[in-house]
Amino acid sequence: MATPDTRTQILDAAEHLFAEHGYRGTSVRAITKLAGANLAAVGYHFGSKAELMAAVARRVIEPINAAQCTRLDKLLARTPGPPVSELVEAFAGPLFDEMPADDEGGARTSRLIVTILSDPAEEARNWTGPAENTVRERYLAAFARALPGLSPQELRFRMRGILAVTAVDRLEVHQQPSPGCGSPAVGEAARRWAITFLTAAMSAPPTQT
Repeated sequence: MATPDTRTQILDAAEHLFAEHGYRGTSVRAITKLAGANLAAVGYHFGSKAELMAAVARRVIEPINAAQCTRLDKLLARTPGPPVSELVEAFAGPLFDEMPADDEGGARTSRLIVTILSDPAEEARNWTGPAENTVRERYLAAFARALPGLSPQELRFRMRGILAVTAVDRLEVHQQPSPGCGSPAVGEAARRWAITFLTAAMSAPPTQT
């Protein structure tokens, strides 16, 4: 097996440390030390710590986005108005696929997504570009057709909830259960439960203001 190049080693180290310690809690020095690279390598390959964060996030998210687009294309080819349950499956399914319970890479992905959703640092959130925005807007439009009573703001909130619930669930399966708590469900059962729960949450009546 070929030895990873310096850029890949930096990405691997940064993904691990950003997921464990957040953006501000991770120094460039710690990243290069773990990667076995010199400090100048981050600037040479990425330009800045913020651009490195963006590269790490895109490497993790782009396969998920591609799978989400493929599934949405298949749904829309069959009908212009897929039901909520099928839209939720198409949107959340790739998250389960990329965060399997028995894989360390899946554990890192789940930790990183939770970091992206919760880290107070702007750099952890402001990495998205046109490709990521296109996926989000396509799903927003599809959900809006299926749920015409929801405002765009509440619809966006509920879609963020799909990401949060799935990432936290996947993160839990990689951690030791707390004393007195049962082990979290893994495999197909967890996926089915999540789709059922998220479909109900997305389909709830609009919140009265």
